[in-house]
Amino acid sequence: MRKTSVSINQSRLHKSSELLRAIAHPLRMKILEFIDQNQSINVNKIYNTLNLEQSITSQHLRILRAADLVNTERDGKYIHYSVNYDRVAEANDAVRSFLKK
Repeated sequence: MRKTSVSINQSRLHKSSELLRAIAHPLRMKILEFIDQNQSINVNKIYNTLNLEQSITSQHLRILRAADLVNTERDGKYIHYSVNYDRVAEANDAVRSFLKK
């Protein structure tokens, strides 16, 4: 039997798992799709249109921000969200690359 050395970058593994966890939730996918359809939108419109509680919406947006899947821009007291398409593309490429092996 051949012994193989496996080297895992713990930091990259943690970031990758957080990204996939963020994407995997159905409500977060719904929020991302809604932001995508509107290009840039504030949290009030998100939770009012999707009929969600404000606190739940904010929790999910926090996870999406931590995974760098959304961009934020402050306009006075409002924060506008937009999709970070570069990060979404990276996630797609990583999953496709993994599935090809």
